[in-house]
Parts: sequence; structure tokens; C-alpha cells
Amino acid sequence: MESQIHPTFTYIGRNFSNISLTEDSTAFSDCNSDRSGEFPTTSVHSKRLLLACTTEKSDDLIEQLVSDSIEVQKQAAMELRLLAKNKPENRVKIARAGAIRPLISLISSSDHELQEHGVTAILNLSLCDENKEALASAGAIRPLVKALKVGTTTAKENAACALLRLSQLEENKSAIGRSGAIPLLVDLLETGNFRGKKDASTALYSLCSLKENKIRAVEAGIMKPLVEFMADFESSMLDKSAFVMSVLVSLPEAKAALVEEGGIPVLVEIIEVGSQLQKEIAAVILLQLCDASVVYRNMVAREGAIPPLVALTQNGTERAKQKAEALIELLRRPRSGNAASSSDSSD
Repeated sequence: MESQIHPTFTYIGRNFSNISLTEDSTAFSDCNSDRSGEFPTTSVHSKRLLLACTTEKSDDLIEQLVSDSIEVQKQAAMELRLLAKNKPENRVKIARAGAIRPLISLISSSDHELQEHGVTAILNLSLCDENKEALASAGAIRPLVKALKVGTTTAKENAACALLRLSQLEENKSAIGRSGAIPLLVDLLETGNFRGKKDASTALYSLCSLKENKIRAVEAGIMKPLVEFMADFESSMLDKSAFVMSVLVSLPEAKAALVEEGGIPVLVEIIEVGSQLQKEIAAVILLQLCDASVVYRNMVAREGAIPPLVALTQNGTERAKQKAEALIELLRRPRSGNAASSSDSSD
């Protein structure tokens, strides 16, 4: 793997500023370079290509990207894509040689194979931090969003990964959200294959640190698939979905959608039978939900949350114990009156 995402999740609420959750496992997998499987590193074809491809050829290859021949463009894009895949230092060299703009232009090609080469080459270049600003400045975001909408399965997945990489620059998050990426990522989360779902959840987690993108995600219906994945302990999407939900639930609209989609019993079940990490995330989400409303506290208490929370205070990690104790305190407050003031400010 070329890099590892270690997201940190912190809930800062009225009474819970000392409660934090750091996830340093593999809840979010890498969006790796060139994962389409077209170029297995042990294949004879790949070895021949690697012998043929050198950064010294990059100027010629870049010129071929604007050839009148689709086949010449495909070969050049494939070689640049491979060069950017296999050696990190090549990513800087290729970008500096002027490949970014012609590669971006390929993303809008009506030829699916050429589009796929363009998207994946841009993804591979985006793995280098030095290239992220240059890619965004050259106009990569909107073509990537278009590929996310109309591309092949591989193009959509790699476009999601490339947008994730670009979103690691804070100033790009708003531009990606405004370009229409959020509803498309929610659709990929809901309808994609397993890799597509993972890629979409990772990109959404990054983008939804911005309040305006949280709102877009909730309006696009993200809470429904998140709750469904969290209810399915066999889906391998429970942790990822819970982490995405944990950054969304600060919004009043997200809280309402979570309740409407039946999320409370799902979260209580996770506290009952989930892993220690899953229990901790579920407690973080319920803390934010219950801090916002007496009505939600009543619903959580009626769902039978207190016994498993008590068990968590006895058997959980120190952080899990803190969360469970804080939530129990909330649930045992008088269950009448108006909704409590909430801490729904943007992160």
C-alpha cells in the first residue's frame, strides 16, 4: 500500500469535550494506485510495458496524448498511467513534464477505455501531495465528477479515489461539493460493488468534514444506506458507515433522517453485540443524538439502551466507558420538557 488513512474522530459537545475516538485500524482502506487489475505486476505484458516505459519518454508520450489516433492516445495514456503507478518519483516528473492537462482532457472522452486510462492516470498522479494543487488548478475536479456520473465501473471507482485525494487539500472540498460530487458518491455508496462502496464511503468521510457537504449528503439520502449497512453485520461496511455517520450527525437534519430511517434500534444493537470499536462509535453517535433532544433520549431509553451501556462501562475500553457513562447520565435525566439546546455547529 502506498499510504494509509488514519482518520481521527472527535465529538465535541456541551458536556463531552473530553470524549474522543481515534481509529488507527483499517476502517477505511486505501484508495490505491491503479487498482483495476488490468496490469498485474507478475504478468509478462506488464513486465514488457515497464521495460518500455521510462520517464525519459514522457515528453513523447505527452505529445501522443493529443494525437488524432485514439489508439495512439490509449497507448500513451496507458504507459503514463503505469509509470505513475509503479514509482512515486515518476508522479512528480510526469506532472512537471506537462502531462496533467492532456490527461484531464481524456477523462471527457467518449471512448470508455481512453476515459478509464485518463481517470486512473490522474488518480495515480494525485497520490503525490505535490500534484494535488496542480491537478485542481488545471481543472481536474469537474471531469472527474463527470466520470463519476457516466464512466465505467472502474472509472467511477477511480474517480471517487482521485476526488478523495484532491479533497485532502481543505480548499478543494467546497469546489468538489459544488461540482455535484456528493449525490453521485452517495449513489455509488448505495449501488456500487464492494470496492465502489468502500471508495465512496472514504471520499464522503473526507468531504463531509465541511458542513455544506454534510447538508448535501443528507439531502441526497445518505442516511438510508448508512443505516442499512450498519444493520448488516456481514456487510463489511459497518465500521465505514458508522464513521461517516459520526461526522454527519452533528446536523439537525442528519439526526432527524437517522431517526426516520430506523437508526436508533440499529445503534442500540451495535452497543449490545458489536466489537469494542463499533460499540464506541455507536455510543458517540447516540451521545450527539441524545444531547440534542429529550424526545430522542426517550426513544433511545425505550429501545433498551441502558443495560448494554452499563455493561460497556464495566467491560469496555477507557474511552468506551467514558462514552457509555456520559450517555447513561443523559438517559437518566427527567424525560419531559422541551428539547435541550444542541451543539449542532459545524465542525
